[in-house]
Amino acid sequence: MQVGLQKTWFLVSLAAALSANSLLAETRMDDVLFRADCDGTEQRYVIIVPDGFSEDKPCAALIALHGHGSDRWQFAKNPRSECRSARDAAAAHGMLFVSPDYRAKTSWMGPKAEADMVQLIAKLKAQYRVTKLILCGGSMGGTSALTFTALHPDLVDGVVSLNGTANLVEFAGFPDALAASFGGTKVQTPDEYRRRSAEFWPERFTMPVAATTGGKDRVVPPDSVKRLLDTVKAKNPNVLLIHQPEGGHSTNYEDSKTAFEFVISRVLSGQRK
Repeated sequence: MQVGLQKTWFLVSLAAALSANSLLAETRMDDVLFRADCDGTEQRYVIIVPDGFSEDKPCAALIALHGHGSDRWQFAKNPRSECRSARDAAAAHGMLFVSPDYRAKTSWMGPKAEADMVQLIAKLKAQYRVTKLILCGGSMGGTSALTFTALHPDLVDGVVSLNGTANLVEFAGFPDALAASFGGTKVQTPDEYRRRSAEFWPERFTMPVAATTGGKDRVVPPDSVKRLLDTVKAKNPNVLLIHQPEGGHSTNYEDSKTAFEFVISRVLSGQRK
């Protein structure tokens, strides 16, 4: 009896492994080069095309923005919970998964990164018939997702921010990178910092929004994102804040998954204020 049971479990495990390998083989990951319209430089993004995808049909896309010091490969391959949950969520819903450099390691969604994103979105809509687009990211990427949405709410159908900030005027971290990206310090270019701070533009967040924050996050403090979502949800019912009072500068898999499912399910069902 025991031998038969072990044999059954072995066959089940083998079938599952073969099935997983088959799906991985059929899922396509491409590293794509394009020339930026704003300055002529070569830029890149990774795109993961799910099994069974058809370019002839309208589709949804999840664009994932990496953190400070990383590049397009972070959300495409990194096993950390935020990145894995993003890939899993896109796969579960048959979405294109796109991870751009957006000016790579010290982006902070400055003007050139913004221009690259506008160009990339137009390219995705033309090539893959993308009709629903969700923007997400972690840390610098979580900040940049909020920034881009505030700047171009007409291009974003939903946004997920993991451990980001919504106020670059008060944010004290990474001053050299921000100055390089924004064309000057807060003293030299104050309007640029304000324009890219989502907290000042809550009325533009009419789409489903989810954010995760940690009460003990010292890298990117949570206060501005909490204030932004408190303001937004007064007029937008599709808002979720997952705040962990003891949490630091990371989001676990379950909280990330909850945030993605909240936004994706509402976007795909057409909910928007």
